[in-house]
Amino acid sequence: MKAIKSIASSIEEENLRMEQNNETDGRVASSIKSVLSGTGSIVKGVADVARDTAVTALKNVGDTGGAVLEVAGGIAGGAFKAVNDAGTGLVRTAKGLIVGIVEGVGEVATITVGTVSDVVRAAIKGTGGVGADVTKTAAGIAEGVIVATKSTGMSVAEGATELGRSVVGGVKDLGGDVVGAARSTVSGAMAGAAEIGGDALEAVKNTAKGLVTGAGEVGSSVTDVTTGAISGAIAGAKKIGVSAGDAAAAAAAGALQAAEEIGESAVHAVRDVAASGVDGVKGILKGDQDT
Repeated sequence: MKAIKSIASSIEEENLRMEQNNETDGRVASSIKSVLSGTGSIVKGVADVARDTAVTALKNVGDTGGAVLEVAGGIAGGAFKAVNDAGTGLVRTAKGLIVGIVEGVGEVATITVGTVSDVVRAAIKGTGGVGADVTKTAAGIAEGVIVATKSTGMSVAEGATELGRSVVGGVKDLGGDVVGAARSTVSGAMAGAAEIGGDALEAVKNTAKGLVTGAGEVGSSVTDVTTGAISGAIAGAKKIGVSAGDAAAAAAAGALQAAEEIGESAVHAVRDVAASGVDGVKGILKGDQDT
C-alpha cells in the first residue's frame, strides 16, 4: 500500500513539474516574441527575460542543483519557439539565453561546471525541439557561456572546457553535425573572450580540449571534432584579428591534451589532422616541424 502511494505521489509530482514547465515555456515565448519584434538589443532583452525567469523559478524549489536542468529546459524551449515563430534572431537569442540563465542561477546558487553543462545541454535540446540548426545555435551558446564567466567568477578555462564537452554530448543526442557544431563552438568562444577582454587563445585551447574530451565520452570521431575545432579557430581568428596560425595551434594543443587522456589512437588522430592542416592552415603542435 505504501509503495502504491509512493508511486502515485511521484506521478503527481511529475505531472505538476510538467505543468510548471509548460507555463514557463509559454511565458518565456511570449516575452521573447516581444523582444524579437522590438528595436532594442536582442541579446540584452533575451538575457533579461531568461535571468528573471530563472531566478523566480529556482527560488521556488528546494533542490536548486537538481532543478537547473529542468528550469533551463523550460526557458530554452520557450525561447526557441519564439525564434521559430519570428523567423529571426537565432544566434543572438541563444547567446542571451545562456547569459541570462547562468547569471540567474548565480543569484540563487553557486555556479559550477555542472551548471554550465545543464544549461548548454538544455539550450541544444531546445534548438532540436523546434528543428533549428544546432550548428548555428552553437556559436551563440558558446559566446554566451564565455561572456557569462565574467559575472559568475568562473574562469574562462573552466567555462570553455565544460562548454566543449557539453556541446558534443548534446549534439550527439540530437544526431546533429558534430563537425559544424565544433567549428561554431570554437568560433563563438573566441568572440565571447574578445568581448570580455579575455584571452581568446586560452578560450580556443580549452574549448577544443572540452570538445575532444566529449567526443571520447560519447564515441564521436576525434578526427571530425578536431577538424571542426581547428576550422572554428581559424574562422574566429579572422573575425577578431588574431593570427590564424596561432589560433589553429591553440586548438590543436587543446585537442591533443584531451586525446592523451583518451588513448593512443586519439593522439594519432589529432596529430594527423594538425599535420595535414585545415582550411589551408596547419595546427602545428609543440615539437612538430612545419614540412
